[in-house]
Amino acid sequence: MTVFLNGKLLPIEQASVSVLDRGFIFGDGVYELVPVYSRVPFRLEEHLVRLERSLGEAKIRNPYSRQQWRAHIYQLVDAQPFEDQGVYFQVTRGVAKRDHAFPKSVEPTVFMMSNPLTNPPQAQIESGSAAVSAQDNRWLRCDIKSISLIGNVLLRQLSAEAGAAETILFRDGKLTEASASNVFIVKRGVIQSPPKTNLILPGITYDVVVELARANGLALEFKDIAEAEVRAADEVWVTSSSKEVLAIVELDGKRVGDGRPGPVFRRMYQLYQEFKQKVMRAGKREAVSA
Repeated sequence: MTVFLNGKLLPIEQASVSVLDRGFIFGDGVYELVPVYSRVPFRLEEHLVRLERSLGEAKIRNPYSRQQWRAHIYQLVDAQPFEDQGVYFQVTRGVAKRDHAFPKSVEPTVFMMSNPLTNPPQAQIESGSAAVSAQDNRWLRCDIKSISLIGNVLLRQLSAEAGAAETILFRDGKLTEASASNVFIVKRGVIQSPPKTNLILPGITYDVVVELARANGLALEFKDIAEAEVRAADEVWVTSSSKEVLAIVELDGKRVGDGRPGPVFRRMYQLYQEFKQKVMRAGKREAVSA
């Protein structure tokens, strides 16, 4: 595997980071994951905007301009042998003596890698997936895409051990998101989701679903959603860069709706795939000189 580290492409076996890097010591960094279809990054500009926001909230200096980020990402994509990819990149505060306070005059560490993109198989799309639920006990700045993911890891493990696709989270009796996804429900034909707050990561796929719903006349509502409303929903979906749009047909061992992916999900899944195919057919990358 060819990876990117601090401005250079190199074999992963040659990539190394100091044990004093604050990402290793403190989880002091932020990250992004961009899906790539036919070597075209999907919504790259939006991912870079979110990266800038996370860096700003974490008070980490952005080491590159958007033009430079795009150039480095394209270079990494082109170095891989596979067409569809998931490009992961992270920025940490850098290497310094261990101290909670920010170090002065330190260079951020930038690491990028790309793996084959794995989306849910068609059988899972057609049959739907199971999920479990848990109390959302993570920190209060879930809107920052931080590499400090121990809370998400522990919550995702609950569903992994149950053989389920996700862990849907509730805080103070209200839906927030899932351990690695945003969540939508459908009730009487209306797509509903919690509004973006500090308790929810602003998902790029979430935004695509919202745009597609509005463009195609699907009823959409943002509101606080009680746990009981989720359990009584006609449909439940999770969305993310890797899952795209996935129906949840069982929650905590109980059937969601009629236990099958619902009609609104099927419509949204079709719209998402058509939109993705349009991006792939266009085959255009955002200009690095913009």
